Amino acid sequence: MNTRFQNAIARKAQATPPVWCMRQAGRYHAHYQALRAKHSFMDLCRIPELASEVAMGPMRDFDFDVAILFSDLLFPLDALGLGLSYEQDGPKLKTKLNPVTIHNLVPLTEALPALHFQKEAMIATRSLLPKDKSLIGFVGGAWTLFAYAVEGSHSGGLLEAKKYFTLFPKFCEQLIPFLEANIVLQLSGGAEVVMLFDTAAGELSPALFQQFVVPTIETLAAKFPGKLGYYSKGTSEAHLRHPFFASGLLAGMGVDHRLDLPSLFGLSKTGFLQGNFDQALLHLDAKHFAEELKRYLEPFEKLSPQQRASWVAGLGHGVLPKTPEANVQSYVKLIRETFR
Repeated sequence: MNTRFQNAIARKAQATPPVWCMRQAGRYHAHYQALRAKHSFMDLCRIPELASEVAMGPMRDFDFDVAILFSDLLFPLDALGLGLSYEQDGPKLKTKLNPVTIHNLVPLTEALPALHFQKEAMIATRSLLPKDKSLIGFVGGAWTLFAYAVEGSHSGGLLEAKKYFTLFPKFCEQLIPFLEANIVLQLSGGAEVVMLFDTAAGELSPALFQQFVVPTIETLAAKFPGKLGYYSKGTSEAHLRHPFFASGLLAGMGVDHRLDLPSLFGLSKTGFLQGNFDQALLHLDAKHFAEELKRYLEPFEKLSPQQRASWVAGLGHGVLPKTPEANVQSYVKLIRETFR
């Protein structure tokens, strides 16, 4: 386990925050590109030895504090019978969710074996990780999976998903127990924390988010107190100003670059707060990137180690394709130099 990451969860004051980023293993990285040239994306996810090798690449090259399961949040939709393939222009579902197809979803007992590869990938990754590094898993948030199941993408304003909003509770009746079982698989494989990535949540109003989405997070968090983290893209403070997020059930939260992270350190009294440098700024030339990162870090420097004890340094969202590897290296280095 990584001491810095565990300290952030427990809110123990420390000089240097842990560092990890979503999509730290991905298309920008030469190590990933070399593997992808030989194997399909599906094989990289489903074959544990390959998934663990992808996850280890950024750990070796950039020395992140935390490794992340290499997989995809859409696999539960495949297991539930919607069919999933990965084409040149992205993932495709064979069947979309609607008032008719919702009755054809595969039952939990039949669907779960299709995700056992994630547990095996966890075990394989943990066997390669140094003992002083942490390992986390992830699943998609209920709303995000629903939106993709209905739309076949997360682009635009999610008109179809919102049109079928009345299907969401029924979908969750089957999805939430399935996600619970999926989380058990990842925890039993060695995950210290499992993140709920809700990348479509920001398309909902704060009222709808709190009415329909928060209860799904709360249900899962109550099953695994202190073991689940939550990240939602595009959500505002108004979304997150809900008693649940201050309840202490979560291991931590992540926020994107649209929010002022230092002002959120008091949102909850427990767990980590991860984020949130704008990932697009890693595409700047080295000089201007370093200047922007230093400017971003200034408010954190004004806080005492205790005031920022929960901070896990990361990006607003995942590392983008074509991000210069040198800037990823510098990102980790500059944070550790600033907070030695």
